[in-house]
Amino acid sequence: MTETPSALIDARIAELADWRGAVLARVRALIHEALPDVVETWKWRGVPVWERGGILCTGETYRTAVKLTFAKGASLDDPAGLFNASLEGGTRRAIDIREGEALDEAAFKALIRAAAEANIKR
Repeated sequence: MTETPSALIDARIAELADWRGAVLARVRALIHEALPDVVETWKWRGVPVWERGGILCTGETYRTAVKLTFAKGASLDDPAGLFNASLEGGTRRAIDIREGEALDEAAFKALIRAAAEANIKR
């Protein structure tokens, strides 16, 4: 039996068993708070992806950061300045969260909602 994307994301969080797993779990919860009908998918051989009307963002984990890449980030307003990575691209933008860093949760949820709105308008 093939595991669901949500189960695969649960497994990724559990296997990390460190600050990255905690950050990924918190980001996931914030995404669900912002968009209760968000769809979780699993792409590219192991990347959690959240979608609504298209890809909102991915949740990649690296040794030194959890990277949240927004598919259409360059077109989104980011008044809180959350985007701090992949700034040179014409389409995507990312938020790198490193150990011990806090995320502005209200601004992040607003960014998720804006990404969903951008997917609807395309």
